[in-house]
Amino acid sequence: MKNQIPEVSGFFDEATNTISYVVRDPSSSKCALVDSVLNFDVASGTTSYESADVLLNFMKENKLDVEWILETHVHADHLSAAPYLKEKTGAKIGIGSRIKEVQQVFGKIFNAGTDFEMDGSQFDELFDDGASFTIGNLIAKTIHTPGHTPACMTYIVGDAAFVGDTLFMPDFGTARTDFSGGNATDLYHSISSILTLDPETRLFMCHDYKAPGRDEFCWETTVAEQRENNIHVGKGKTCEEFVKFRTERDEKLAMPKLILPSVQVNMRAGQMPKKEGDGHHYLKIPINRF
Repeated sequence: MKNQIPEVSGFFDEATNTISYVVRDPSSSKCALVDSVLNFDVASGTTSYESADVLLNFMKENKLDVEWILETHVHADHLSAAPYLKEKTGAKIGIGSRIKEVQQVFGKIFNAGTDFEMDGSQFDELFDDGASFTIGNLIAKTIHTPGHTPACMTYIVGDAAFVGDTLFMPDFGTARTDFSGGNATDLYHSISSILTLDPETRLFMCHDYKAPGRDEFCWETTVAEQRENNIHVGKGKTCEEFVKFRTERDEKLAMPKLILPSVQVNMRAGQMPKKEGDGHHYLKIPINRF
């Protein structure tokens, strides 16, 4: 099976600074979706599907057939639209196999109860490090890249890699490591693994916050650019230097505004907690747990 160069289209969700991707096999109609967004108004607790429908309309216009809905990790800054997209397309939802560790940690924090299975069974596919799968005629491979969370996964498709929150654009640096299960040393080694890829490998970010002095949002860079210019790890910074910097920086960061709804939904593969006796879904607010 010949591994070709994928066609990658990015879709920016301004409310959460998230980029979702359609990854297309140019030799067929097959594609995958990476890191979708469910629109959520935290003040009213209402959901909507504008961002997901943008993806669906793009696929309809281009006559694409979705095989995979991929999550790079359990996001703390936006809710996933994976169940909605699965309902519309029939595609499988995939995530890294260490999702079980994340579920065990946050299942306890949110007191999710005995009906919440902490075995990853909410997802259709749990990818181990070094796994491979196909998107049409494209061969996709996985690299386990923990540090931001234990279950973070980088998906490599041809000359493109989808790195989740492991890296940001070179002028913005790297992801925080202070969430439960995060680890700065692990993140440094994960980034080092990504930066051993071919220098021309295209790297696609999950978020961009437009670093000071930059006018436009950006989400594509290369391994070579990250090696040379990443302000946190570029130019050969040592693990010790990075861990010291990352730890000190994380202590000053506020929690993401959507962390409480996001994590308890995303650890369920984008599903809401089960309806209660009155027929409605409810999200919990743990007091003094973060």
